[in-house]
Amino acid sequence: MQNQRVLVTGGAGFIGSNLANHLAADNEVIAVDDTYLGTPENLDDTVEFVEASVLDDDLPADVDALFHLAALSSRNMHEENPQRGCRVNVEGFVNTVEQVKEHGCETVVYASTSSIYGSRTEPSPESMAVESQTAYEASKLARERYAEYYAHHHDMNMAGLRFFSVYQGFGGNEEHKGEYANTVAQFADAIANDEAPELFGDGSQTRDFTHVEDVARACELAADHKLTGVYNVGTEEAYSFNEMVEMINDALGTDIDPEYIECPFDGYVHDTMADISKFHEATGWEPQISFEEGVERVCEPYDD
Repeated sequence: MQNQRVLVTGGAGFIGSNLANHLAADNEVIAVDDTYLGTPENLDDTVEFVEASVLDDDLPADVDALFHLAALSSRNMHEENPQRGCRVNVEGFVNTVEQVKEHGCETVVYASTSSIYGSRTEPSPESMAVESQTAYEASKLARERYAEYYAHHHDMNMAGLRFFSVYQGFGGNEEHKGEYANTVAQFADAIANDEAPELFGDGSQTRDFTHVEDVARACELAADHKLTGVYNVGTEEAYSFNEMVEMINDALGTDIDPEYIECPFDGYVHDTMADISKFHEATGWEPQISFEEGVERVCEPYDD
């Protein structure tokens, strides 16, 4: 993208700020955030920051493209307040899309989730059956259905990206998420501070860990190609939590064993792995940062 006026909701949060900073090199970027999980400190000076909620009536909606990342972004937040989760994740989506549509914007890229695939050790294609076992997943599926409506009824380009386990580390823009940050960031921070990371069960659960820089590129490409539909954004590789802890120890030069605890959640997703062939065929995108390199990046700030 070049010389576009762009709105990023959730733009001061983890993924949103990385995307806003990435796009700001060649575009006019406005980041909207209510600062619940984000902070304007995550943003470069070239990004215009507006403190607002996606439920507000007067968003800066005169834009060429919308990247809608604002959300209550975890299962736990939703279970604590399902009504608020629905308002922010579903009503906030519709409210924001309606406002940019009224200004003539036809290109929307929004965050969905890979959680709707459930637990799978084989790569998950977009064509497989999905379900919502949590309010968070229900809200993301609702977004996908509303996106279908806007695509069919209003002829808008509506690209939903099902992200797989996005991480960067507390040395990046993820620190503000704290307990809601990716396990890579949390475990590296614990080990660097001589604390044992807590793993559910026996640590054999796996995730398709995707670096946020690759995710930012994916968002931009989805807009560039004016995609409509849902697309996986992952790496097609999965690592267990035990493997991840071992890699963090290697990167930090430490030798801290994890503590294994009982999983406190019903319906906990044990394994994830993306099939990214659909998105690759549509855009040519593929991940550039391996998990090995990503772990090194997460741990690098602790060497100072």
